[in-house]
Order: sequence, then structure tokens, then C-alpha cells
Amino acid sequence: MRLADAALTSLPEAVLRPTYDRSALTPGIVHIGLGNFHRAHQSWYLHRLMQQGMAHDWAILGAGVRPFDAAQRDRLKAQDCLTTLIELDPKGQSAEVVGSMIDYIEIAEGNGPLIAAMSDPRIRIVALTVTEGGYYIDPVTKAFDVTHPDIQHDAANPDRPRTAFGAIVAALKARRDAGHGPFTGQSCDNLQGNGAILRQTVVGLARLSDPALADWIDTHATFPNSMVDCIVPATGPRELALVREMGIEDNAPVTHENFRQWVIEDDFCAGRPDWDRVGATFTKNVHDFEVMKIRILNGGHQVIANAGEVLGIETIHGCMGHSQIGVFFARVATREIAPHVKPVPGMTPEAYVTMIHRRFSNPMIADTTRRVAFDGSSRHPGFLLPTLREALAAGTPIDGLALSEALWARMCQGTREDGTTIEANDPIWDQLQPVAAAARDRPADWLEQRQIYGDLADDPRFATAFATALRRIWTEGTEAALAHYLES
Repeated sequence: MRLADAALTSLPEAVLRPTYDRSALTPGIVHIGLGNFHRAHQSWYLHRLMQQGMAHDWAILGAGVRPFDAAQRDRLKAQDCLTTLIELDPKGQSAEVVGSMIDYIEIAEGNGPLIAAMSDPRIRIVALTVTEGGYYIDPVTKAFDVTHPDIQHDAANPDRPRTAFGAIVAALKARRDAGHGPFTGQSCDNLQGNGAILRQTVVGLARLSDPALADWIDTHATFPNSMVDCIVPATGPRELALVREMGIEDNAPVTHENFRQWVIEDDFCAGRPDWDRVGATFTKNVHDFEVMKIRILNGGHQVIANAGEVLGIETIHGCMGHSQIGVFFARVATREIAPHVKPVPGMTPEAYVTMIHRRFSNPMIADTTRRVAFDGSSRHPGFLLPTLREALAAGTPIDGLALSEALWARMCQGTREDGTTIEANDPIWDQLQPVAAAARDRPADWLEQRQIYGDLADDPRFATAFATALRRIWTEGTEAALAHYLES
């Protein structure tokens, strides 16, 4: 059965589907970066509200700013912007068709259609999932990178921007000039203080071309911080086969684990859906929730993925089943990360480590090691290095964190221990690979990438631990290096 509005009543009986009238929905949210995560997470929360008869004026318009987003637009438009979500749990699987997205904005050079859509006063939230590295921030200083060519282009051409942030600035200008209020900018990416970072990027870009507009945005728009969590693998042949086995022809299905969490700062200048009625948490203390998640889950992903890639282990649950990598995660997370994480209501750091260990080990979730290891140049500075800095300052153990950095350096050399090639897996892979090769003989070369490590290269305790670990990996192998750490 080809997925479409007209086919909803004919779907297999076990598949949940929208009970609301999708033709009566009106838009309230533009979401930029319409990947799998958004459709399994934010879109699902809104769909659940709509199933209860609420939020029918908050439907989502999907959006993208890159030429290759057009293929995703074509796939989703062909099936009326519906998505089949397949929950994968060791106890069984289930499926639900989500209908909270009603259109996908045309992708065009200069982003005119996107700007026009966001200028509509019915749009009260513009949300983004554009990856941790997509906010034009310096990974060390966390300052807005005004020198980036994309930013320079948008500052010089504010009416024809190439970035999502340039389009947001242009739309906010149009709203101000028309006498409308601003929308809320809502980052849904894995960045600590993601709302503050989005504000910094949007206001900083506006200031380059129109300081008065920047002041208006900074004063009147809101950018709530949030923490998002759900493990959502990429869609490939396995996922396409799963949905076909259920009797549905869906060219963009999404698989996900049986766990979701969304913690949000309640700071919306133009209103918001009541997501808390379907499980989201509104709190003034997003920070502690996001530190726990980013450092243990996202940081833990980096701890295990680089070792798995070097050893040729294809999935995260495969890494956790390895005789050493799963134990390595548990020890680093418990001994070196958790001591620098505060408890949150209902959860201690130690209990969170146990929960994440279970989630990573789910054999139904075929989350690839390659996907998790992607963009280490953003993820290591964002997820692991803040803990490392605090551990060095506190004098607590760092050998596992140093080994994790050494494993990343080894991976970026570009070959596995079996001799196969690791294909480019970072936006700056061409810069990382020669440095990783040189670090085999001189480990300090890796740490002297100041755009990543800042002054950490100058800390003798970390530099020594890193060099020792990297040399052991190269001379004795990854498993020997892991064994040495686990036995110490």
C-alpha cells in the first residue's frame, strides 16, 4: 500500500494512523533540517497532541537550504508528507504513521520560498536540526565565526542568503517591517545551551548587515534552550525492507528506539503547543539535563564509535557486544564522566550510565558506527573535551578520555586494522587525515590542532596520557590498548 492521505484508511490494521483531519490543519512551525531525528521526535510529539484534538493550528512546514535536500522533499511530497515510524524494541516492533507535517517548502537558490514562509505571521516557531557543527561557531571559543565564507556571503547579500540563519534574519526583517512580531527560534540539536547558541548566530549575523535589526531580534525574539533524546538510525535498505514487510510503500520511513525525552525552557515569544501533555518537560533547569545527556550519551557514543570503526564493527550494538568496548564505555562513563555530571529529578548520573548502556546494546537498533563517528571535529569538542577540561582541573582520572581521543586520531588516519579504507567521515576530513598520519610518529601533532583542542595540548598530564595511548594503539593494536586501560 503506497503511503498517502488517500490510503490511510486502508493501511494494515496494526499500524496506527492519524485520527485527525489533516486537510483542516494549518501551519504554525517551520522546521529546517528535516532528517530522521526530527520526524521521530519533535514531529511525533506534535502528532500525539493532534491525536488528542489539540494543536491543529501548529502543523509543520518542512524546509531545507541545501541542494541535496530537494531529494528528501520529493520523497515526502510524493507521500503527502507522511512518515511511517517503526519502533524497534527487543520485545517487538510496532508502527505508526505520523501526519503533523503538511508541506515541504520549495528549495531554491537564495531561499526566497523559505523566507516567504517564515514571514507569514501564522508561523510562530522556526525550529532547526542542522547538526552540532552547523551553527558557525568556533569549537574552542564558542564565539560566532564571522569569517566563514557562508556568513560573509549572507552579510553581503541579506536578501539572497545561502544559510538557514540568513533566511531567518531576512524573514524576521520582513516581519518587523510589516508590523508583525518575531517568531521563536528553537534549536533541537545536541549543543549545550543550544538556544543561546542559536541566538548568538542569528543576532550576530544580523548585526553584520543591519545593527538595528539585530537589536530588535535580540530584544523581542526568544530562543529557548532544550535537550532532545532518541536514538534514530539512518534509513537504508534494512529500514526500507522493514516497512515493506509491514505492507507499506514508504520511501522515507524512520526507525527509532522505545525511548524519547524532550526537556525545554519555557520561553516562547509567540506561543507554543502544549507538548508537556504528551511527555515533554518544561523547566528552568535545562542545563543539568543537557549536561547529563550530552556528556554521557553523546560523549559515550564517541568513546565507543572510533574504536569500533578501527576494528571494523559496523553497528553500535555490535560495539557494545565486543568483549572490551562495552566495558570500556561503562568504565569511562562511570569513573571519568559521571563525577562531573549533576543528578536531575528522578535520575542520578550512575543510573543514567546504566540506562544508556542498555539503550546502546539494543540489538534491534541497527545504528551504524559510521553514523555515530561522523563529524568528530564538532562532536569531540562538544561532547568529550568539556569533561576532560573539568577532570584535569579537578585532578580526577582522564586516561580513558585520553584513550578516546587517541582512538579518534587513529580512526582519522583512514584505515582499519584489517587494512580496509575508512571513507571520509568528517566535514574537515582532508585536514584531519594528514595530521592523523603524522601523529603516528609525533602524537603532539594531533593535539596541536588548536581549533579543536585549544590549550589542552599544553597540559602535560593530558598530552602524556594521549601520546602513550596513541603509541600503544599503533604498536600493539586497539584491543591491546583497551585491555591495558581496563586492567589499570
